[in-house]
Amino acid sequence: MELWVTEYQTPALGFSCKATETLRAEQTDFQHLAVVHTEQFGTMLLLDGMVQTTEKDEFVYHEMITMIALNVHPAPENVLIIGGGDGGALREVVRHPGVVSGTLVEIDQEVVQASRDFFPDHSCSFDHPKSKLIIADGIQFIKDHKNAFDIVIVDSTEPVGPAQALFSPAFYESVFQALKDDGILVVQSESPFFNEDVIKMAYGGINKYFPITRLYLAAIPTYPSGLWSFTVGSKRYDPEKPVFTGKLDFKYYTPEIHQAAFKLPAFVKKIISEGE
Repeated sequence: MELWVTEYQTPALGFSCKATETLRAEQTDFQHLAVVHTEQFGTMLLLDGMVQTTEKDEFVYHEMITMIALNVHPAPENVLIIGGGDGGALREVVRHPGVVSGTLVEIDQEVVQASRDFFPDHSCSFDHPKSKLIIADGIQFIKDHKNAFDIVIVDSTEPVGPAQALFSPAFYESVFQALKDDGILVVQSESPFFNEDVIKMAYGGINKYFPITRLYLAAIPTYPSGLWSFTVGSKRYDPEKPVFTGKLDFKYYTPEIHQAAFKLPAFVKKIISEGE
């Protein structure tokens, strides 16, 4: 009998992968966690039935949620990641030469453990000398730290369950206060095809507090529609103008991709104009 895992991306659309093995399935204190091995994408992590990361295409998401801000900020020394318990974003952060400290705050210990058990290329970041891993509520952590970070990255799940409050204007205001005077915020803001309301919520909320707000895109096969958006709020620096000129080994990100990611289709421009 064949085993297939399906994420129902909308009430009328499902994304299915043929799986060879269920490696873990459990209800944590916060969400349902599953790890399966798929033929197409290798090992896959799902939270509440939604694909979070896979072995084969994770590099796109993790490079693009981190490197835009890291390469724009001239001194990205102290970086905070809220969520991202698989460790992939942290891996990219701590390998940047400008970073002195990368702090990851994850609410669900079991996500971290699953990554340690099944995603060694992600979880290697937890043992990096620049890394600090904290199991805590990211919303409260942000409130407790003022003027502390150069960059804040919100690597959250979709705005359901424990992640819902991470898309609120009140949270974006707290992040603004936690950033230094030239700080940058980056959030994942879902698919422009299926999640217009999320983009409007993120873009509008960030634009309320940050003088510079931009949206950029990346192609991620296992995320709904394959076209994914990120929203960046900057206190000072233009997100479209990278200043880091050193060399890092990337699979997706390039200086040309950095520029092109901000060139938006007309329908995406319309979404964010409605969210302003």
